Amino acid sequence: QVQLVDTGGGLVQAGGSLRLSCAASGGTFSNYAMGWFRQAPGKEREFVARITGSGGHTSYSDSVKGRFSISRDNAKNTVYLQMNSLKPEDTALYYCAAGPYYSSTYSLYPYWGQGTQVTVSS
Repeated sequence: QVQLVDTGGGLVQAGGSLRLSCAASGGTFSNYAMGWFRQAPGKEREFVARITGSGGHTSYSDSVKGRFSISRDNAKNTVYLQMNSLKPEDTALYYCAAGPYYSSTYSLYPYWGQGTQVTVSS
């Protein structure tokens, strides 16, 4: 069983930056692909970014490509999401997830953090 704790959210002005962290425990971290997803009020949960267990491959949704960067430190059992040039439409509850597959489909991730709120003001 893997436990995930998301931190780093907050209130930021448009154009600003935030770095989210997700600390994992309870499993062999490098065995898991990691993903970041987000959900805004009244909307479905959507894929943001993913990274393989080794960290050698990453991919992003079109809406964040070029602005967000996902990385991981397997020695610290932590995955990060660096968010730059934030826009009001990035406002959402952000979740990290761990799973056996390098996927952009949230239903393939069995383990989830509790979420951290990101609010971008205009």
